[in-house]
Amino acid sequence: MRSIDRKYFLNGVNYLAGVDEAGRGPLAGPVVAAAVVFKENIRITGVKDSKQLSESERQKLFLQIVQKAESYSVGIVENNEIEEINILQATLLAMKKAVSSLIVKPDLILVDGNKTFNSTIETISIVKGDNKSFVIASASIIAKVTRDRIMKELSLLHPQYLWGKNKGYATKEHISAIKKFGITPFHRKTFLSKIINSNQQLSLNLL
Repeated sequence: MRSIDRKYFLNGVNYLAGVDEAGRGPLAGPVVAAAVVFKENIRITGVKDSKQLSESERQKLFLQIVQKAESYSVGIVENNEIEEINILQATLLAMKKAVSSLIVKPDLILVDGNKTFNSTIETISIVKGDNKSFVIASASIIAKVTRDRIMKELSLLHPQYLWGKNKGYATKEHISAIKKFGITPFHRKTFLSKIINSNQQLSLNLL
């Protein structure tokens, strides 16, 4: 997990940033990216891809990461903007927002995936980076915890969709609720075309 990061520290990097996102696939809610900056030799036991951790484990690691990081930030792109620019561009925009808000500017940025964003700081994309890099895995935890909290807050407005549980993903219960109650201003309509086409009576729930 740390071997990739160590290589860059050995090559003279003092501040290394990891960037990752959460929420590319859900039917509702924003996409959230996080950027986390570390100096060398920071150790946090248990950090790995956020998808491999339980919610309670992520919460505990989140606290340790924000305490030990030199800087961290999140970037959020709401569902209506996702509709306008598509999910890929929204993801890259969220990443760019996260990096631009860092108080401590990194010397190098490692980005999860095979694409990156325009930056004055050198960026390197790493496929499955959240399984290979400590800094990227840390960012994945920050992004996931932040987005989950957002979905829990939105669930208070629309409890019938069970966003506190499914976080906006396409579970059977979520799809069933969409068919029964219609869609909300927080749903991604372009992600729901098949559901909408199969249920012509689907309404817009603005309450």
